[in-house]
Amino acid sequence: MLRLTPILLLILYLAAMWFFSAWRLRQELNQKSTPLTHPRLTPLLKRLGEAMDMPPVKAFIYEVEPVNGLAAPDGRIFLTRGFIRKLDGCQVTAEELASVVAHELGHVAHGHARRRMIDFAGQNAIRLALAGVIGRFIPGIGHWIGSLVATAIAARLSRQDEFEADRFASALMIRAGLGTEPQKSLFQKLDRLTGSPGGTMPVWFLSHPPAAQRIAAIEAHERRWQQG
Repeated sequence: MLRLTPILLLILYLAAMWFFSAWRLRQELNQKSTPLTHPRLTPLLKRLGEAMDMPPVKAFIYEVEPVNGLAAPDGRIFLTRGFIRKLDGCQVTAEELASVVAHELGHVAHGHARRRMIDFAGQNAIRLALAGVIGRFIPGIGHWIGSLVATAIAARLSRQDEFEADRFASALMIRAGLGTEPQKSLFQKLDRLTGSPGGTMPVWFLSHPPAAQRIAAIEAHERRWQQG
């Protein structure tokens, strides 16, 4: 039992860190968000809700400029003000933004925020363990290698979550009568909209899959569903 005590303390410490981070995010979102009531989006949120046999989907505008969507740990869905500006500037369509909401609903449905808490603890445990073991043999770089491995693991898990949320979004968009074209066309624009250079980092360190892979996965799901 005494041998397990440091591990248990580490898990408790990391869980406390995660909950504190989630609390801070909730406070930030409460202070900087407003209900989403856009005339072009509201009817589509109603269709998404109907497709799930539920009331219209509620979403919020996070009053920051970077283009992004967010599923908060408490289940709320956010689009940034920057994304809404792209809609008003006709750089994205309402259907494309509906696909973002559907994607974030996928994160909520699959419990990805709760899963991240467990992954966060495991990744930090791996980082510390590798830093300690490797540091004995190669002093000075154990922590660096441990961080590198933990980052790669975190990125891989995140990419898996993104594919799961994409699949949920595709099914929901099809059921709502919106199809997957808005989802795919948005991915083709995403690097330009977000200002991401794209392709400058090895894929194993990317938290989101490349757009081409996401589009290919969506099309593969469509073929399987049509055959089924």
